[in-house]
Formats: sequence, structure tokens, C-alpha cells
Amino acid sequence: QVQVVESGGGLVQAGGSLRLSCEASGSTFTITAIGWYRQAPGKQRELVGSISSGGSTNYADSVKGRFTISRDNAKNTVYLQMNSLKPEDTAVYFCKADTRWYSSAFWGQGTQVTVSS
Repeated sequence: QVQVVESGGGLVQAGGSLRLSCEASGSTFTITAIGWYRQAPGKQRELVGSISSGGSTNYADSVKGRFTISRDNAKNTVYLQMNSLKPEDTAVYFCKADTRWYSSAFWGQGTQVTVSS
């Protein structure tokens, strides 16, 4: 089984930057991809971006050019670097690990990001 924990959320002014971390533990060798999602009050959870086990990344159009996903394999950690933040980026951000362990996915607890105008 895999566990993921997000950290790094906080309050930032519009135009500022924040870096979120997603640390994985457990059977990390089974992970096929890590996705970053966010959910604002009253809205559905949406995919922000993802990174595959091969290192390829994908981003939602709304964050492309502003957000960057990277990883540190030695630390079993994936990062979400968020630049040029906008108030509409305000949400709880979640990390999700897709695994080949019975095709299971594992979610983190979420971390709050608030961008003030």
C-alpha cells in the first residue's frame, strides 16, 4: 500500500509563489503516476497536473505556464511549484498516487492554498 502526504500550503498574495510537496511512503515502487488535484468550495475536484513514473508531465490549461511539477526520487517526493498565483487558484490541493497494486489509487489529506487579491 502507498501513503501520500501533502504539505506547503498557506496564504499568499496574488502574483506570489508557493511550493507544495507530496511525500509518498509504503510500496512506492508500485506508483505509476502522481497527480495534483484541487477543490474549491462548491466546485468539483479538478486535475491540476500529473507526472508519470517515466517523468512525463501534463497540466491543466488553467495552470499551464505558471505551475510546474517535479520530483525527487531519492526523497520519494513530488513538488508542485506554483507561480503567478491568482485568487482563483484558492482551493484545497490534493496529491493522488496511482499504483499498479490492484490498480488502486491513494489520496493525501489535502493542504489549503489561499490566494488573496
